[in-house]
Amino acid sequence: MKSDGLFSEFRIKNITFKNRLGVAPMTRTSSSADGIPRQDVLDFLVRRAKNGAAIVYTEAIVTDYESAQGYPRQSRLTTQRQIEAWKPVVQAIKKEGAVAIMQMFHCGRVATTEVNPAKRVIAPSRLIPRQNNPASKGPYPIPDEISLFDMQHVLLGFVETARGAVAAGFDGIELHCAHGYLLNEFLSIYSNQRRDNYGGSVENRFRFVREVIQAVREVVPQERLFLVRISNWGVVDMEVELFTKSEYQEVIRLFSKEPIDAISVSTYDYKQKVFGTNQNMAQITREVTSLPILICGKVYDRSSAEEALADADLVLSAKSILLNPQWVEDVRNGNPMPARKSEEANIAYTETLLM
Repeated sequence: MKSDGLFSEFRIKNITFKNRLGVAPMTRTSSSADGIPRQDVLDFLVRRAKNGAAIVYTEAIVTDYESAQGYPRQSRLTTQRQIEAWKPVVQAIKKEGAVAIMQMFHCGRVATTEVNPAKRVIAPSRLIPRQNNPASKGPYPIPDEISLFDMQHVLLGFVETARGAVAAGFDGIELHCAHGYLLNEFLSIYSNQRRDNYGGSVENRFRFVREVIQAVREVVPQERLFLVRISNWGVVDMEVELFTKSEYQEVIRLFSKEPIDAISVSTYDYKQKVFGTNQNMAQITREVTSLPILICGKVYDRSSAEEALADADLVLSAKSILLNPQWVEDVRNGNPMPARKSEEANIAYTETLLM
């Protein structure tokens, strides 16, 4: 990687990224009852664009009103009021030359009945995480096994949220298929023990994800980006690997056959060797796809960003760019910066964010 690689342009279709650095999607739980994030959260996104980030992701936005929500105060993007709230934010991000991407998801079994408007939790199978819910300190509720009727309802929630993002002007939309949430639950045999056409083989477990991708792509104009996010870990039972190497690579091959434009790979640590090999997740991914790859996980300074970029096309930062408004410029200048701990990022849940 040349020394200027981090600050070289990159192009996907008609979208040009001014450099290779971006703001990763990060959970905020900052919205009021109207599903719109707090103003300081929106201002944070614009400020990072102004300060040099080439990509600015929203926090993960939940889809349908019946079963998607897993945490309190999550954002949505389906009503005109929500769309109008996001429009100036997206415009401001784009004015600074950054690419604005909305990430959307359904929490699946990582939820409690108390936070869902319909008081229910659904998942591919009636399985709960091994660990207790960190909020309640008790076990997660046993989910309803998602029916074919429910699946169509969930699919429509993704479609309507994508419509909202298009109306708000986002450059791209990302489908969250990572971290043990609903779409990831379908993909992993750890959480999917169905005996119908949506369980068993990797191809069957991919079936519902394919249906969602196909439906969403229909409402996302071709000039907009459509990405997916994948991981081998979840926010619950974090020690569990969700795939074997062969399963993971088969999922990537299946993604690569779909009408998507890039794959975002979420890791604990971009350089960690995985699946008992001497390769990291980006390298394992690159073996089986020609699609552009985004990578995140313990990218905190120039050296780590350059090393991560050696195996990917774009690099995302979470904790470091959250806690340091000047992070992109500090990377450019090679300024020394520490690796951040998760506890330091708890500011994401407070009433004020660093600007």
